[in-house]
Amino acid sequence: MEMTLNLLIVAILIGGWLLGKLFTRIGLPSVLGMTIWGIGLSFFYKQAFPDVIWQISPFFKSLALIVILLRAGLGINRITLKKVGLPAILLSFIPCLFEGFTLLFLFHFIVGFDYAVAGVCAFLIAAVSPAVVVPSMLDLKERGFGQKNDIPTMILAGASMDDVFAITIFTIFMGMAGGREISISRSLLQIPISIFGGIAAGIILGFLLVYYFNRHQDKIRATEKTLLLLGTAILLVQVGDWVHVAALLGVMTTGFILLEKSEKAAHELAYNLNKAWVFAEILLFVLIGMSVDVSVAVNGGLKGLLIISLGLIARSIGVLISVAFAPITWKERLFCVFSYLPKATVQAAMGSVPLAAGIAGGEQILAFAVLAIVFTAPLGLVLIRKFGPVLLSVELPAEDSPLES
Repeated sequence: MEMTLNLLIVAILIGGWLLGKLFTRIGLPSVLGMTIWGIGLSFFYKQAFPDVIWQISPFFKSLALIVILLRAGLGINRITLKKVGLPAILLSFIPCLFEGFTLLFLFHFIVGFDYAVAGVCAFLIAAVSPAVVVPSMLDLKERGFGQKNDIPTMILAGASMDDVFAITIFTIFMGMAGGREISISRSLLQIPISIFGGIAAGIILGFLLVYYFNRHQDKIRATEKTLLLLGTAILLVQVGDWVHVAALLGVMTTGFILLEKSEKAAHELAYNLNKAWVFAEILLFVLIGMSVDVSVAVNGGLKGLLIISLGLIARSIGVLISVAFAPITWKERLFCVFSYLPKATVQAAMGSVPLAAGIAGGEQILAFAVLAIVFTAPLGLVLIRKFGPVLLSVELPAEDSPLES
């Protein structure tokens, strides 16, 4: 018997909320409960889902990511961003490259993929999950943890660009594996173009909204401002997909510009987006869980688990190198390592792309991608949520005091 869309939406929202509350009660992250609820729904009822849920699922995931990235941008001021600048830039590509190329050689020598297919699988798995990292960092920021050295902000900025590198290099290897002639130098040049293009688009949108909000401050309600912001951000992401720029990075930039140039409106928007996140969070993590096929993950096997684990070790080394010269404590360095472990968003969205494109080993690539979600998302969530308050200080610095070394 096919489950109706109405019943499925109710199951997603109410079930996700209840499992989230249950996991909070037993001391685990609520989003872990939501993800497991989604996996359970998929495992028992996947054949009964209406087809329309898979058509609208990408939009719901995108909307939820837009909400959390806007919240992130609205919580980052210029002084803080300048303070964490260099480590954040290094975190945006060094861990990804360390993990990606380590996985490439492991998939080639252990699994037997040729180098092009190994690269496809490696950089699909190498992307960190903004769906896990961003809300976790925002939660810690709101509770005052890590504010002394702005650790959550540094991770927010770095992780938001990590996916750009991973997806771009994944696309290069997809072209090579598919037998197309591609210019590697031109493709690599696309990385900074994508990043700066996304930032530029976000700046333009931000200033347009600032102009409108400041001009009509007393004529437009906060709810209407939120609706306008969300609508234009969705449009920005769609246009970004068409012209191949990092639109999600642009969304966060829009929030940053609003906070800098229209602080009153920014606080109103942040308040409303915090309330919207109650629904968006459940949708995002339950839908990510529903995208996971446990039987496919099992096909990844112990060999896949070993390879993914070695990739995480390489990523962790990359994180430590990225923050080696940052004036932060060893506990904060360890927390940065934990924060860069979880994978879910890119792997769930693009795991089946190589299979659909007819790439040799596509079924194995999908299995490894699903296994990466099942293994790293819960691991990263638990480590971030459980050890964040332990490793990050809640002490706020004096205005003129130097960072702790």
